[in-house]
Amino acid sequence: MRKRFLLFIAGALLLSSLLVAGCNSGESSEGSGKVTLTFGTSQSGIPRTGIMQTMAKEYEQETGVKIDFQVVPDAQWRDLIKVKLASGEAPDIFNVDVDPLSMPANVRPEENAIDLTNEEFTGRMSEEILPTVSYKDKVYGVSFAPSKIWYVYYNKRIFEELGIQPPTSYAEFKAICQKIKDKDIIPFYQAPASGWYQVLPLFETGPNYEQATPGTYEKLNNNEMKVADLTQLKTVIEQLKEFADLGYFGKDFLSNTVEAGIESFGQEKAAMLLRVPGTEKEVSEAYPDMKDNMGFFVMPWGDNQTIGVNPGGSAAMFGNKNSKHPEEVLKFFRWVTEHDHLQRVFDGGEGNLTICWPEIEPKLTQDYIDYEKNHEKGTVMQAAVKYIDPQWMDIGKDLSGMFAGAMTPDQILQNIDKRRAEQAKVLKDEAW
Repeated sequence: MRKRFLLFIAGALLLSSLLVAGCNSGESSEGSGKVTLTFGTSQSGIPRTGIMQTMAKEYEQETGVKIDFQVVPDAQWRDLIKVKLASGEAPDIFNVDVDPLSMPANVRPEENAIDLTNEEFTGRMSEEILPTVSYKDKVYGVSFAPSKIWYVYYNKRIFEELGIQPPTSYAEFKAICQKIKDKDIIPFYQAPASGWYQVLPLFETGPNYEQATPGTYEKLNNNEMKVADLTQLKTVIEQLKEFADLGYFGKDFLSNTVEAGIESFGQEKAAMLLRVPGTEKEVSEAYPDMKDNMGFFVMPWGDNQTIGVNPGGSAAMFGNKNSKHPEEVLKFFRWVTEHDHLQRVFDGGEGNLTICWPEIEPKLTQDYIDYEKNHEKGTVMQAAVKYIDPQWMDIGKDLSGMFAGAMTPDQILQNIDKRRAEQAKVLKDEAW
């Protein structure tokens, strides 16, 4: 155990070199004395379109304050920001994935985050998102996230040519994947190398578990049952393993990243991938031939037909309480949450159709509106069950191990329960 701990610390220190050494120095590289605010984030924490960086340059022109973005690979960011926060070396602004259950443990806002409660802009964020960035009736974070839904997006042209329809059960899902594979097309794009993507099917389908056995979430939170007791979850893990074994994720898929998924899907090398509403815009802008060629459906693993909704679902910005320039951080937050700037973030992002600011008009198409009307919704498991989201990347490693033949579904479930118990004890959860 000591050896593993030392290896973790050594790895974390190595990762920390990905951020500049003087995170809170507040000095530009030229030594001019102008303020530079460091902004630490994972790759998926800000839009890949670069809209945030573009706006930050404009902010620098207006105010003289530079925003220095430190973008870290998704698979490394969660561990790195924990180490940075614990050591007092976190960036002036940092992004963390949020939900009402995990944010307090991941951020420790009373120690690490600037209190935003009295800022005017907090009153304009949606009531749905506020609990994900709040703790003990105080607001600490700023989010641009929509309520996130992950759908399976599919290539209509490929489906039509093969005479197949969107599946409504796992058996149908498996059958269409075989037909697609027979045409030398990757049926479903999977991205284990990013560390988190492969975990989505397990917990985004959580509403299906709750509907099948009402009270499941409550029992898990009260430690009245184990994750290993969730037979439906085990089934989903087994089905993912079956997809891998049958070649439905393609060859050598363990090295796939989320970022490369758009290319694979846009070039019609893969027929399906998991994405969020607005994917059509991002794909069609990069690959015009894909315009009007994308459909979507809920994940059918475990015979799921319920839309999983994550009220947080994405990263939120926090100001470092220990920054040397807290007022400059606040001024940037005030600037970026002005109405016109919110609109630019929305319009210049990756195509999201909603944003957690009611003053900004959503762009949901009739297809989404109709689909949601015809399907039940529920809260995803990681946003409703304690101690799931904090171990998301660990579960991703376990799943990658299973794909490689080194772990079994039962071992993955046991690991999830073990880590839940460890975190509950650290937080002195009375249920444990």
